[in-house]
Amino acid sequence: MVPGWGSRRHAGVSHGTLWGVDLDIVTRSPLFAGLDESSAAALMARTERIALKRGEEIFTEGDPGDKLYVIASGKLKLSRTSHDGRENLLAVLGPGEIIGEISFFDPGPRTASAITVSDSELLSLAHEHLQGFLEANPNASVALLGALAHRLRRTNDNVADLVFTDVPGRVAKALLDLAQRFGVDDGTGLLVRHELTQEELAQLVGASRETVNKALADFVARGWIRLEARAVRLLEVERLRKRAR
Repeated sequence: MVPGWGSRRHAGVSHGTLWGVDLDIVTRSPLFAGLDESSAAALMARTERIALKRGEEIFTEGDPGDKLYVIASGKLKLSRTSHDGRENLLAVLGPGEIIGEISFFDPGPRTASAITVSDSELLSLAHEHLQGFLEANPNASVALLGALAHRLRRTNDNVADLVFTDVPGRVAKALLDLAQRFGVDDGTGLLVRHELTQEELAQLVGASRETVNKALADFVARGWIRLEARAVRLLEVERLRKRAR
């Protein structure tokens, strides 16, 4: 057993901490899905722990893609930059999710930049180590492809929203998506600590900051949400769901 792994079990994998990383979260990653304890331990032994502060780059669009990352804690954003310097925020990812998988299946430069939006811990795995492991563990390969398909489905939905959904609807949908992954019900609403600035939230929605702020102000006036510092509290989830349709 890898040192630091505890005795609690889930899906055949021992849990606990390793290098200060919560393995309960790490093993939810598609990369570890379906692995038995010895296989998960072998894969974990090949990873490298990285601790980052808010605002640090993990990789930049155009960099060589030679590693895959599992987010153990914190949040990061994936973004692309246009030729005139404008930034488009593609996604906000959190614990258990993976990044860098595209360049593994389609070798080439990074298609986006990855930057932390909060203090974060990641586990990195070199492609050279991943290749042989996936060949020996087909269940992990299938799970990783499933994660890619999920990311593609989300991208398709976002493209459709840009065409068919107005800005308030896109704002409502973005808040619900963030709440699903990061929200905590504390008895006075669903608190979502998204860690994004107003500009980043606007980029995620694909609209101007002014237009997004107007939609947020309308939701506040209706009593659907309450804004807090780099967080939002959802008070009327069903109303937001109806507006997101």
